[in-house]
Amino acid sequence: MGEKVNPSCVNMTGWRSQWRLVLLNSLTCGLEICVAAGITYVPPLLLEAGVEEQYMTMVLGIGPVLGLLFIPLIGSASDHCNSSYGRRRPFIWLLSLGVLLALFIIPHADVLAANLSWGSTRRNQALQVGLLILGVGLLDFCGQVCFTPLEALLSDLYREQDDCGQAFAMFSFMVSLGGCVGYLLPALDWSGGLLSFYLGGQAECLFSLLILIFVISVLVTMKVSEEPLSTVEPGPSEPGRCFPRSCCYLFQCKLRSLKSGPLMCLLRTCWSMTPVIYRSYCHVPRVMQQLCLAQLCSWMGVMSFMLFYTDFVGEGLYEGVPSAAPGTALRQRYDEGIRMGSLGLFLQCATSTFFSLVMSRLVRLFGSRTVYLSSMVCFTISALFICLSKSVLLVTSMSALTGFAYATLQTLPYTLTCHYHKEKEVYMQNSKTKKMHTNGFTITRDSVCLTLDNGPGDLNHKIGTSNGHVPHSRDEPEYYPPVHQNAAPLGLESEDFEKRGVGLDFAILDSTFLLSQVFPTLFMGMIVQFTESVTAYIASSAIFGAIGIYFATHIIFDQKDLRS
Repeated sequence: MGEKVNPSCVNMTGWRSQWRLVLLNSLTCGLEICVAAGITYVPPLLLEAGVEEQYMTMVLGIGPVLGLLFIPLIGSASDHCNSSYGRRRPFIWLLSLGVLLALFIIPHADVLAANLSWGSTRRNQALQVGLLILGVGLLDFCGQVCFTPLEALLSDLYREQDDCGQAFAMFSFMVSLGGCVGYLLPALDWSGGLLSFYLGGQAECLFSLLILIFVISVLVTMKVSEEPLSTVEPGPSEPGRCFPRSCCYLFQCKLRSLKSGPLMCLLRTCWSMTPVIYRSYCHVPRVMQQLCLAQLCSWMGVMSFMLFYTDFVGEGLYEGVPSAAPGTALRQRYDEGIRMGSLGLFLQCATSTFFSLVMSRLVRLFGSRTVYLSSMVCFTISALFICLSKSVLLVTSMSALTGFAYATLQTLPYTLTCHYHKEKEVYMQNSKTKKMHTNGFTITRDSVCLTLDNGPGDLNHKIGTSNGHVPHSRDEPEYYPPVHQNAAPLGLESEDFEKRGVGLDFAILDSTFLLSQVFPTLFMGMIVQFTESVTAYIASSAIFGAIGIYFATHIIFDQKDLRS
């Protein structure tokens, strides 16, 4: 079994390697542009279609909820996929098609509904709302989930710790850059141009541009990425040796190639491996548990800030009223606050872009622990200043500083996960290859075999080879591992850790990001209604940031943390 040498798996020094990394992450940037611009433009379309505001937030939560259900399946399926196109790229293609379909449905929902409703006005409106909900859910779901195979692809191509750090720093940079462009595109007036005249309006022009950007980014990434494939010497029953001896033989070869495709791989995973995947999804190694808990609390602080910052500025800082009649002073103050809040989020993305560029250098100078903790401390202090200050300049400056935490959360957890998987015998403490250090000697679990001697109750060490390992003999009594109370052997969980793929753990990290969006949308409204102040939005983000700092102190950054 050999592995194809990939040109990406080389030393990343030099501008050629950096430029290749930019091209490899072009889909990351394109995805973030489409998701940011699309989701920003969707609420007005839903309101125009007749969706009430209380149901609109529920529609925006469809994508994250579906992502929580399917991300572990897709992440694990990509770990076990044997497609000739690679492990990750087939899933990237499928999810990209979903994004393209959503980008086409959303601006043309009214036209599609008119053509499918056969003249019924009531059916037309219901069908338009249904198509919009379908498009929004598909865009949010496919757009968010597609990041998981992209992250796993980077991990496969750049295995060394330094290279992996640079790869994910570039990943974070492209996400931040895509967010900047995505937030700016809906703010531009596209209705006055010649292109808008031919395409039909502001929404059609904007989404046509998004489709063009996304198609180019997909093609560039797929062209540049060449996955390291595990190739088996072809035998007579394998697709590599399919000679045209008969039509039936060709048909069998075609069936084998279809079975290794991404869709069949995902279906087989859903059918046969769902219990195993979700058991692995729940029984994670201790290092991943601590990392995910800190990541969840940190993301909840950052997302609570990002989701409600503009509303806080409009109502709390500018003292505007969103329900006031258009043209009144209260409504004008609110609209002005929304624009200033959007500027603050844009500055946050710009700051995140800068810190993504220097993240590798910061980690080399100060270490991962210092960078992670300092970013969350900076975020929490900034949120507290925003809560207490009434100065627009100070609030906007503090919102820009939160980009440091945003860049860190998109980079360091993924590089740490790559490091854990590279040294499973050290960090995956329940794996079979875990070594026990006793009195200065390193021994493995199989180094010592305890057998019953002829004497009753006498346990002796079986003398083996000079290196301490014992050759197995069929005459020896079998060894039965201890059993838990639920009758599961102790080795079962270690089997899961040993076979655990990096795609599944990336899926768990991405699930923390999705959960951080679900929780604030469910509970923040009740908290603000109880406190009767929109300052509760930012105060909650500061509290979550402080909790994230506490759990971040328990993250395993290196082997010294394991000893302590």
